[in-house]
Amino acid sequence: MTVIESAPQPELVQRARDLVPLIQKHAAWQEENRVLHSEVLDALKEAGLLRLRFPARYGGTVPDARTVVDVVAELGHGDGSTGWTISTMTIGAWLAGLLPDEAQDEIFANPEDRFCGSVGPNGVAVKTEGGYILNGRWHFNTGAPQAQWDTHSIMIDLGDGNMVPGMAVVPVSDLTIVDDWHTVGLRGTGSVTTIAQDLFVPENRVLNMVPVMMHNQHASKINADYQAWRVPFLQFAVAVAAAPALGMARAAWDAFMERLPSRRITYTNYEKQIEATLTHLQVAEARVKIDEAEFHLHRAVRRLDEKALSGEPWTLEDRAAARMDAGAVCARAKEAVDILNNASGGSSVYSEVPIQRIERDVQTINLHGIMHPNTNLETYGRVLCGLQPNTMFL
Repeated sequence: MTVIESAPQPELVQRARDLVPLIQKHAAWQEENRVLHSEVLDALKEAGLLRLRFPARYGGTVPDARTVVDVVAELGHGDGSTGWTISTMTIGAWLAGLLPDEAQDEIFANPEDRFCGSVGPNGVAVKTEGGYILNGRWHFNTGAPQAQWDTHSIMIDLGDGNMVPGMAVVPVSDLTIVDDWHTVGLRGTGSVTTIAQDLFVPENRVLNMVPVMMHNQHASKINADYQAWRVPFLQFAVAVAAAPALGMARAAWDAFMERLPSRRITYTNYEKQIEATLTHLQVAEARVKIDEAEFHLHRAVRRLDEKALSGEPWTLEDRAAARMDAGAVCARAKEAVDILNNASGGSSVYSEVPIQRIERDVQTINLHGIMHPNTNLETYGRVLCGLQPNTMFL
């Protein structure tokens, strides 16, 4: 089979970088209003950054995985909520690209539609004539207030007493939205709760995810030839979802270094913080951790791109390492932000100082169940010790 390669597209990364000042301008508004600002969404649309994983035949750019995470990291540099929301919308569009091609013709008919989703399989789909009846309640449904399609993680009732992980793609308009996203971090993501009650979903918009997660087999004939869809779901998703954390660490670095020349260390003889030995140790340690986060992110996507092209199978260790890399990105980013935040002094607690928001946002991403550094380390360690993983989400 000839693989249609996904090439690096550095111009997309530059477009994202050019949007950082606009995103930063609206970051406080987004946190207060708990969704992305319309100017930010419009700018992302105009820059083509909402279609990173739309299939090419529907106007998608379909760059390589390295480009995708670099774009998302730049957006996270502007604001953690923006980076996280676009990572979720990108993963949602990729998931929709797994469905039968005729279902995609419906879902991608409007190139301006956006996707949301939640990874918790908190709904059950029961087979009925022509499709499934879906019932469920999903928390942490990022982007739902500003999306048209929802890629819901579900359990599919096989009718024999067994259930398997699946996905259902449904219009957001068919769901009940509960405006309950009142949090301390990533407030601008609009990660509300959605509810499906006796919702009919056509058969071609429901997908058994076991073949996707374990064997990279899905229902699209056209997308199967593309490098972008020749990667396992979870390993792609965690890499993209980790990228905002790297952007947040870079933003913390900028915020700290911008204030550093004008700061002193109160109650000491240091009139200039920049001259203190302690400061030199802090900034060096923070910078090393940011570099380490970037290393783990780029190693994860290099693995994705190389295996997609070569057709080399994913071993259990490869799969666990992908989750470990994502957790390491989040952990090293948080450690860097913690150092810079602790070095920022009492004045940094004012709401207009960005680092306090960055600290809360990076803490929140580290608490995400599929990104949690300690959980991912444990899973990786079990596999390295020759034990079976303690999760089916590999």
